[in-house]
Amino acid sequence: MAQWIYGKNAAMQILKSKKKVEKALVAEGMRFPEAETLLKSRRIPTQRVSRKELDKACMDTHHQGIALYCEDYKTVNVEEMLSRIPQGKLGTIVVLDELEDPHNLGAVLRTCDAVGADGVILRKNRSVSLNSTVAKVSTGAIETVPVAMVANLTQTLKQLKEAGYWVYGTDMQNAQDYRQPAFDTPVVLVIGSEGKGISRLVKEECDVMLTLPMEGTISSLNASVACAVLLYQIHAKRFPLK
Repeated sequence: MAQWIYGKNAAMQILKSKKKVEKALVAEGMRFPEAETLLKSRRIPTQRVSRKELDKACMDTHHQGIALYCEDYKTVNVEEMLSRIPQGKLGTIVVLDELEDPHNLGAVLRTCDAVGADGVILRKNRSVSLNSTVAKVSTGAIETVPVAMVANLTQTLKQLKEAGYWVYGTDMQNAQDYRQPAFDTPVVLVIGSEGKGISRLVKEECDVMLTLPMEGTISSLNASVACAVLLYQIHAKRFPLK
């Protein structure tokens, strides 16, 4: 299967990769010099179309004037994800428990790329898939951060714990402040769904529960925002200013 991937950053990331692209659409009156050079060098058929035609192809108006029709995004298995982590590096893996919003997944991938996280694991069922919206929001990180889809998150967490990872979840109760841990071991960070949080069986596999202080009247943060705060705290603990 193939799909339309759109947005300037997502398109550029794809064109710089080896991903197969069947054709491209560019809105009339729009210029993308670097992208057009790559399209020409890769001999990808390119058509100038109206914005209305581009809207229809993408089924979205936020395409920024360029779209590529290319093969679906490929996932990896957990073993391959672990094998890609350089020797001596403390791994950081994000597990998303039934996350459904593609904007949240795109934002999580973007943060993972920014902090050098080693992968994202999703549940196969009841979770968002890798699609054009995720690609656009991730600004290309969908191409750089390995993603695994698994049938059973609890078994996957057991597997990661056997590999030396400590599993940190997020909760408002019976949890320690997110600034307390040293994060000096390989880390799995579990983020729950937008509405229900972390499911019971997954929570039972967490070694430590973390909470973010909420000083205002709102009781929780957006899932991708909470993930970003925690990933940067892990990064700060591992790479303190000297």
